[in-house]
Amino acid sequence: MTDDAVTIPVRTPESKAFAADVERAMALTARLNRLGYADGDEVRALFEDLAGHKVGERFRLAPPFYTDCGRNIRVGERVFINQNCTFYALAGITIGDDVLIGPNVSLITSGHPVAPSQRRAALVGKPITVGNGVWIAAGATVIGGVTIGDNSVVAAGSVVTRDVPANTLIGGNPARVIRSIEGE
Repeated sequence: MTDDAVTIPVRTPESKAFAADVERAMALTARLNRLGYADGDEVRALFEDLAGHKVGERFRLAPPFYTDCGRNIRVGERVFINQNCTFYALAGITIGDDVLIGPNVSLITSGHPVAPSQRRAALVGKPITVGNGVWIAAGATVIGGVTIGDNSVVAAGSVVTRDVPANTLIGGNPARVIRSIEGE
């Protein structure tokens, strides 16, 4: 797990800037979600506006797509994101090359402090890193602070709360190693 935690206390300049970025992301995703899969060039252009960087010509996203803060999403080459995915990217989401993300996948970097007295005091987050060649199957949830190693597979419906070794099939809630897929 990574320790690059982000904390944004409420009623601060940082929280106001984050709220403005959320409004910007909501406006862009509303436009993106009116498009169809066949509108690939327009979807890619809106995603680039959302993320603030160019993505490869072979990037594909099937709307709808949801995010709180698009600027903190980094996407490699030949990435496919299926429909109805949610990326909460307060602390940053980095996706490697040749990644497949199934429908209804959630990558959630943000949360709140556990202590009841502090829950409304701040937004906290830890980054997510998805290695090259990863497949995250339908309905999986990845929690902040997790790194998924190259060529791994996250089984459908899994909840990933810990780092995933490279070349591994994981599944369950919480996700655990099922077996190595090295050499397959």
